[in-house]
Amino acid sequence: MIRVIVNGAMGRMGRTVCDAVMAEEDLQLVAMIDPGFKKEDSGGGSGVSGIPGFSSLAECLGQVRADVAVDFTVPDAVFENVIACLKAEIHCVVGTTGLGEEQLLKIESQTRSSGVNCLIAPNFAIGAVLLMEVSRAIARHMPSCEIIELHHDQKLDAPSGTALRTADLIAQEREAGAPAPAGPEGHAARGDNHRGIPIHSVRLPGLVAHQEVIFGGQGQTLSVRHDSISRESFMPGVVLAVRRVAGLDGIADGREKVM
Repeated sequence: MIRVIVNGAMGRMGRTVCDAVMAEEDLQLVAMIDPGFKKEDSGGGSGVSGIPGFSSLAECLGQVRADVAVDFTVPDAVFENVIACLKAEIHCVVGTTGLGEEQLLKIESQTRSSGVNCLIAPNFAIGAVLLMEVSRAIARHMPSCEIIELHHDQKLDAPSGTALRTADLIAQEREAGAPAPAGPEGHAARGDNHRGIPIHSVRLPGLVAHQEVIFGGQGQTLSVRHDSISRESFMPGVVLAVRRVAGLDGIADGREKVM
């Protein structure tokens, strides 16, 4: 039985993760952490189905024994959360995006010191991972491309972590010196640019998580698109990551590491 805590348990993704963990026979949800839980209720079964709910991670780590921590919080909090869990010798599965390179290096160092692992994935949907892998293969033959990513209006970061990860994989594979598409001179409506790849971000109510990669070549275009129409699409990937994170080595960047 793998004992799991969920950080950010009252958020939309966090609630869905809690339900997914409780539905699996080999996983046990032992605590939920979210500032929305009242401090006076901490550890008192304020969560669903009698699972303890804590208002802070520090309170939880002082009272609950866990094997894996799942984090779906916010960019400003995720780094300290991960470090605290790793110091407590708890493996981490992280779906929160926004970690910087320096923070990733510190997390890697802490995994080595603590002897536990951390999987950081911008997207746990199997279809999204396949989109990235397909895009990487296409880039070897059609290096010019642009990314359009669309998410719900409560998403804090733009571009999305999925878009940045996709751009990184494409940049690794495409021919050196592939030109970045450019608009007419004097027009700046070209979105962000990551490693020479334009990324256009859309934030609107009614969306969940969507991404399209458009490749262009001589006399032709090729588009690859993935749509998550509900948050349940991420749960098989989260559950698989919880089961396999202990078998990784240090820090792993990308859901494809456990597929």
